[in-house]
Amino acid sequence: MAKDVKTTKAKGGRAAARWRGVLPAVTTRFDKKDRLDEKAMRASFGRQVEAGVDGLIVCGSLGEASTLEFEEKLEVLRIALDAAGGKIPVLLTVVEGSTARACRMAEAGATAGAAGLMVLPGVPYRSLPHETMAHYRAVAKAGGLPVMVYNNPVGYGVDITPEMFAELADEPLFTAIKESSDDVRRITRLINLTGDRYDLFCGVDNLALEAQAMGAVGWVAGLVCAFPEETVAIWKLAEAGRFAEARAIYRWFEPLLTLDVSPQLVQNIKCVEALVHGGSDRCRAPRIALEGEARKRVEKIVKAALKTRPNLAGLDQAA
Repeated sequence: MAKDVKTTKAKGGRAAARWRGVLPAVTTRFDKKDRLDEKAMRASFGRQVEAGVDGLIVCGSLGEASTLEFEEKLEVLRIALDAAGGKIPVLLTVVEGSTARACRMAEAGATAGAAGLMVLPGVPYRSLPHETMAHYRAVAKAGGLPVMVYNNPVGYGVDITPEMFAELADEPLFTAIKESSDDVRRITRLINLTGDRYDLFCGVDNLALEAQAMGAVGWVAGLVCAFPEETVAIWKLAEAGRFAEARAIYRWFEPLLTLDVSPQLVQNIKCVEALVHGGSDRCRAPRIALEGEARKRVEKIVKAALKTRPNLAGLDQAA
């Protein structure tokens, strides 16, 4: 699996190297004073690397990007790069309300050592197609790094259609797509229209195996923050053609994966991560960590999952 990305031009106009496999969208951890908790993030990021993930994505939706200051994002990137130790690529998410700020973030991320960028539209503005494509082109040019285009019309109200991706294909820095439209049929439509021009990633946890079956080459995962070994096992087993074993783990995982498909995905996943690995599930306001019935519901799901957790002994070697 690809562990690094170079920007040399390849056949079809795309950057030569590829991202593949499981790329966790990691959480950002905070201490009691609402500052970045470097110790907690080092432990979390290190756990992902040890489990064999294929990259890290920082400061995304799950990373509470909208609450982070410019300098804090670069600090989270620094911590992740250190935890990765050059073994796997680290992508910085670029999500800003203006194209100018997004370009500055892209430039800073490139200077700080990011291997690539995961770029969102200029939310919360719901841009028109020509505005959306102009935004992406500007950010890619500013950063000069390979870009994973994040398409999440459900969450952000901007749909980057397969036809738009065909139009964007002339820019070699657009290398991958995180497809989160909640419609797995998009994988087939994208492949039919653009061939292998883009590396397709599923961005919806409880559609990952379905997307892989249809041609996705990677999974930008959320519940991996709490269960990295299981997430990696599912992907590797399916990649090796061992679908029955992959499905068995995926079906066990399904109640947890569904927690990703919620307006409270940050609180849900941080709660699961804390219950499984200890530490805090603090969020940055306006988000508040789960409490009451909402927390009890997640605790019940986690308790059941831990009671029936699959035995993965030997799967790494066999896969």
